[in-house]
Amino acid sequence: MARHRIAPNPVTALLVTGWVAAGGLLLTTGGDAPVPARPDAAVAPVPPGSGAAPLPGLRTVGSVRAGETGRGSGADGKPSAEPDKPSPEPDKPAVDPDEALAASLEPVVKSVSASLSVAVLDTKDGDTASYGAGKTYDTASIVKVDILVALLLQAQDQDRHLTTGEKDYATSMIRLSDNASADALWSAIGGSSGLDEANRRLGLKATTAGVNGHWGLTQTTAADQLVLLSAVFGDDSESDLSEASQDFIRGLMGTVSTDQDWGVSAAGTLTGLKNGWLPRSATGLWDINSIGRVTVDGHGYLLTVLSRGSATKEAGVALVEKASKAAVRALSRQA
Repeated sequence: MARHRIAPNPVTALLVTGWVAAGGLLLTTGGDAPVPARPDAAVAPVPPGSGAAPLPGLRTVGSVRAGETGRGSGADGKPSAEPDKPSPEPDKPAVDPDEALAASLEPVVKSVSASLSVAVLDTKDGDTASYGAGKTYDTASIVKVDILVALLLQAQDQDRHLTTGEKDYATSMIRLSDNASADALWSAIGGSSGLDEANRRLGLKATTAGVNGHWGLTQTTAADQLVLLSAVFGDDSESDLSEASQDFIRGLMGTVSTDQDWGVSAAGTLTGLKNGWLPRSATGLWDINSIGRVTVDGHGYLLTVLSRGSATKEAGVALVEKASKAAVRALSRQA
């Protein structure tokens, strides 16, 4: 049975009009500076957490030949005492993982008008599946993982540790999705250019940073977010992030605030999570996104689910959670 990697498509630029509110941050598209939400109370830095299992390389598994055993005939035409050797049958057609995922998602997408994109990776077997993974979406607050990755890459290049202030900002930004902290670290990495540079280095080919301080309007794909998660949760020998940097991000994503424990975490036992939610003023509809890592029956799964067009935040959350469960269910059946 053939399995394959996800190949991201080129970015499709989106025209953004009006103002949008992302997780408490008021954004404008006319060049005004964002109005930050009130910073949350100081949060003590979270020590590096226990990371997820290493991410093996992707592999392709061939289909299995099946044979039948039966009783043959002797020279006298009577059945022989010993069965004939199994006769090989033609290879059974492989089930395409993407088709299996589409079939699993069909009842989910048929029940809504919102747009949905999904990418999933089994970290144990290296199997992948995707659905609409090349479509571009607003990141909303899931970009905060990307911001932290960019900061850590820059610190590694400078051969230094994060400062106490940077750690505090990172803790609030990931665990509480605090926007004021994201503003501070966005400036620290050099804004759009800093994020784009980090993404080129990581291999995110279809992600474009938001401009004029609007980090929540960064454009991305589910396929690119899977690449980002692989850098965080994969083997450090194959990642641009050091083991210490990976541990720091994993520790924060594994201890998100209870009120933000939704999304891909519905598909299994949570080991890493970051959500994003963004109401659009032009349409009154919601962007709801979720990325992270869960474990199910001894397998680790990296999951990215992006959506837009839900009537309410609650409806978007329900859509993302149903899609997450369907993705794990589809890929687990390929094993």
